Amino acid sequence: MAKCFSFAASRDWWYRYSFTSAGLRSVLTDLGEGTVMHCWVPKCHRQTKPNLVLVHGFGANAMWQYGYLLRHFIQRFNIYVPDLLFFGRSFTTRPERTEAFQAECVMKMMETHGVRKMNLVGVSYGGFVGYNMAVQFPEAMERLVLCCTGVCLEEKDMEQSLFAVSDLEEAASTLMPQTPEKLRELMKLSFVKPVKGVPNYFLTDFIDVMCTDHVEEKRELLQMILKDRKLINLPKITQPTLIVWGDQDQIFPIELAYRLERHLGENAKLVVIKNTGHAVNLEKPGEFAKHLKSFLIDSSQSVASKDDRVD
Repeated sequence: MAKCFSFAASRDWWYRYSFTSAGLRSVLTDLGEGTVMHCWVPKCHRQTKPNLVLVHGFGANAMWQYGYLLRHFIQRFNIYVPDLLFFGRSFTTRPERTEAFQAECVMKMMETHGVRKMNLVGVSYGGFVGYNMAVQFPEAMERLVLCCTGVCLEEKDMEQSLFAVSDLEEAASTLMPQTPEKLRELMKLSFVKPVKGVPNYFLTDFIDVMCTDHVEEKRELLQMILKDRKLINLPKITQPTLIVWGDQDQIFPIELAYRLERHLGENAKLVVIKNTGHAVNLEKPGEFAKHLKSFLIDSSQSVASKDDRVD
């Protein structure tokens, strides 16, 4: 019997509606040389507001990962929510697969919208891209939030069994699930308390809608994350940085959070959210938003007040 209803497609429609209702519009930007970036941008950019870029990780598109967060920040910031290359409606025909190239494309797209200074929140892979933006364009990045972002991992960590998966192929098959069994495995790795008893129909529907595009290109993105990676080669960034981690993260274990905190030194603050896995932004959205507000709004206002007193 032909399938007549898709929960995933309906949910995706709802997110589009909520983004539009929040004052955002969907825009495709042609960056040239076969590269097109999709982004949700403000219908009306206000110069008096700071800018906030929300960069997603692997998984469903950016709307699914940040939909709940809009209401907390839409009044305070001009919000931009891009789809990284090979996610959502963004793509390239160029061969580059590094997070550095992703960062260049995001920055170029932001510049086409007249945005030259920004705060950025990056979840998991999105944090790799955000970190690279802070390295390449330090004058553009004001504050950075890295959520469960394993930028301090090393290639040897896989060999030394730091991760729950044994090799890159297993990681790729889990992060880009093509069967209900693999999607259940990803849910167990991502959440401390994953939803149980979900019928195969719903899981297959989600895979069909969200996980079947650009599978090979995403596999190549994963390969480039790990290739020849050594902590000694990771540049230090100087922007104020908030590191947020789930204490039971099985994808990027918390050891990587402490490693990143040591690497960045006094410029970084680490917040560990208890009883939470890799998907901190989805498993503890209220607590996640609270820490973001404290760092992006309260801390910046405190600095501004001190600056005013000095003047």
